Amino acid sequence: MEKIAFIGGYDKTDLIMQVAKLIEYMGKEVLVVDATGMQKSRFIIPTMQAEKQYIATYEKVDVAIGFQTLDEIKKYKSMETKQNFEYDYMLIDIDSYRGYYYFGVKTEDKKYFVTSFDLYSLRKGLQVFKRLETPTEVTKVEFTKEMLPDEDNYLNYLSKSLKIKWNSDIIYFPFDTGDLNAIYANQRTGRIRIKGLSTQYTDGISYIAQDITNCSDSDIKKAFRLLEKN
Repeated sequence: MEKIAFIGGYDKTDLIMQVAKLIEYMGKEVLVVDATGMQKSRFIIPTMQAEKQYIATYEKVDVAIGFQTLDEIKKYKSMETKQNFEYDYMLIDIDSYRGYYYFGVKTEDKKYFVTSFDLYSLRKGLQVFKRLETPTEVTKVEFTKEMLPDEDNYLNYLSKSLKIKWNSDIIYFPFDTGDLNAIYANQRTGRIRIKGLSTQYTDGISYIAQDITNCSDSDIKKAFRLLEKN
């Protein structure tokens, strides 16, 4: 199983679920873990469960909510501590160093720093890295309206003392009311859909899914067509 960390103070729930669904359409088993303090997924993932800790299946993607560690998830699933998960990928939504540490994110695991350019998102997200002792590679996922060089330069300035090695590729998402309206509509219907999302947004989720899985162009296009029909 591969762990993928989505790090930051910015709201990442819908983005992660869209990426997870694309990967599921490739025939992979995916577990999404909400390791954030707010646990937004508790309120938008349709479920009849009301326990403190539970795993809900949302359009064939499992979502773990309310767990503080990997061992707690294993205990919930009646697994032994040293037993491996049956999933191909675990996508972890992280907004604190505690989540980073207790879910066992390692230097070699793929990481995405998801942020907009308001100071809360930038500083809250970068706090996750402050206690890291080993330089780690991270890919920027930036939600911004105009993709200004000054914005990215400011992020580099804030992170210059941290053990971060930024990858050269930057994934941009438009900060667009049309995309937000489509996302809110999907939340109300309880579906993972891409109807109404901009081309730049859908290109971004496809890029991340392909980057995670190292799949071929034909595989990602096939999965994307299935998501379009959803």
